[in-house]
Amino acid sequence: MIKGLDTALNFHTQALGVRAKRGEVLASNIANAETPNYQARDLDFGKALQNALDSARVDSTRGALAASAPGHLPGKALEPPHDAQLLYRTPQAASIDNNTVALDVERAKFADNALHYEANLTFLNGQIKSLLSAIQG
Repeated sequence: MIKGLDTALNFHTQALGVRAKRGEVLASNIANAETPNYQARDLDFGKALQNALDSARVDSTRGALAASAPGHLPGKALEPPHDAQLLYRTPQAASIDNNTVALDVERAKFADNALHYEANLTFLNGQIKSLLSAIQG
């Protein structure tokens, strides 16, 4: 039963973690728009999500929760999203201070990522509501 719930919610849970990580990276780019020699970073969302899904399927005892009674179900501690390989963004225009952040591009990517984050939350909320209505009958 628990495994079925985990499987049902796993995709959007992992996608939220990767979207949050990408949001942090994009926010860092925006914050460093005036920093000399700062190189804009991003991650490949598809590859990062696939890595997160693959590692979520691997059942390891690392990070396992301790049970205080024999009847307790085994659990896993929540871990932060897996470190995705950060890539450098190709600059659109040369700058004098060697900074590769283009604020318009970063803001657009940040807004797009936030929109997808909200969509993942909506889908996850819908799945939880449908599971709850199935349980309540």
